Amino acid sequence: MNRHPRPKTAAALAPLALLLAGLAQAAPVKIGVLETLSGPQASSGLAYRAAVRYAVEKINAAGGWNGEPVQVLEYDNQGGPAGASDKLKAAIADGVQIVVQGASSAIGGQITEDVRKHNLRNAGKELVYINVGAEAQELTGAKCNFHHFRFAGNAPLRTKALVQAMKQAQALGDQVYAINQNYSWGQDMERAIVDAAAAGGYQVVDKTLHDVNKIQDFAPYVAKIVASGADTVLTGNWSNDLLLLMKASKAAGLKARFGTVYLDQPGNLSNAGDLAVGHFVAHAFNPEAGGAEGERFVADYRARTGHDPVFIEPQTVFGLEMVGQALKRTAPRNGALDVNAFAAALETARLKTPIGEMSMRAADHQVMLPMVVSMVSKDAKYKVDGTDMGFKPVRVFTAEEVAAPVQAGCKMQRPR
Repeated sequence: MNRHPRPKTAAALAPLALLLAGLAQAAPVKIGVLETLSGPQASSGLAYRAAVRYAVEKINAAGGWNGEPVQVLEYDNQGGPAGASDKLKAAIADGVQIVVQGASSAIGGQITEDVRKHNLRNAGKELVYINVGAEAQELTGAKCNFHHFRFAGNAPLRTKALVQAMKQAQALGDQVYAINQNYSWGQDMERAIVDAAAAGGYQVVDKTLHDVNKIQDFAPYVAKIVASGADTVLTGNWSNDLLLLMKASKAAGLKARFGTVYLDQPGNLSNAGDLAVGHFVAHAFNPEAGGAEGERFVADYRARTGHDPVFIEPQTVFGLEMVGQALKRTAPRNGALDVNAFAAALETARLKTPIGEMSMRAADHQVMLPMVVSMVSKDAKYKVDGTDMGFKPVRVFTAEEVAAPVQAGCKMQRPR
């Protein structure tokens, strides 16, 4: 027997052998969570982390990427842009290819700029920024770039849904007070509230921009709301600033109705007490609005994490599910994830969520996101914060109904 293959056969098999070896030895995908995991904003950062862990666990249960588990590395950005920049360098050194962050648009702005500069200087070693919560307009406007994808809303989208639903429910007064945090996101919200006045049929009687996560007592701000005579308060506040605003509103017995975008953050309803009844929130998920599919998602999330998916957790899970889809459609190249090919696949990702279809808009990498507006009610099916209150769906909007157009400032440049 001839034990030696003919040279022609060996030559023919060599490329296949190299391909199979490359597939087997491809480096695992590493996802770096750059979140605020300590300090006053940690409640939000920890929620993002929980959602990422859940989503990646599901990706790995479905086979991971290239037959290997996707790895999650975690970095505490300590609540500021400088800390995020330092931790991004550490993540790059650790081989992270996909960066996930959501809490704070100020931090998001730093990360997207650092990612852009890194990718310009390191062709072939790019990374992608998966933004699951930084909602400042500039991130999909003047700062848009091919390696940034936002899987969250923005101020015009959320305000449009909130105002339309509250008006339809005859719960939107004609005297509105706008209170927001004084940075890019809060400024966007204030602008969106003013811009929506004509369609909402209200007058903005006063508005306040305040320091971010530095105020310990919101009583003076609540006193200003009372003095303004406003019957409705619209706010984009989040984290400690919304928790303490709710606490001060309860203490003052403020009668004005709130329209919010983050009222479903744990702790808000318990801080506000019964005064929260009748307040509104525009959010990406409500299990009662999602029917049987929504209930299954809640049950699975609770079983894996120990709590129901609330606040920003659902949008984070949905975004990471779209990431998982794009990974499945991206083959290894030179023994690793081809980040540019992955980003191109992500541009066409679509996902059916319990409340509607999400899709990525390639023009600016802003997700097309369905929204549900809910009202705090004791009749809600799912109670929160250990209270007898929950969020009763008022109206579900398709992504197209609340979408804002691509901003003129976005000049998307793709790799050649």
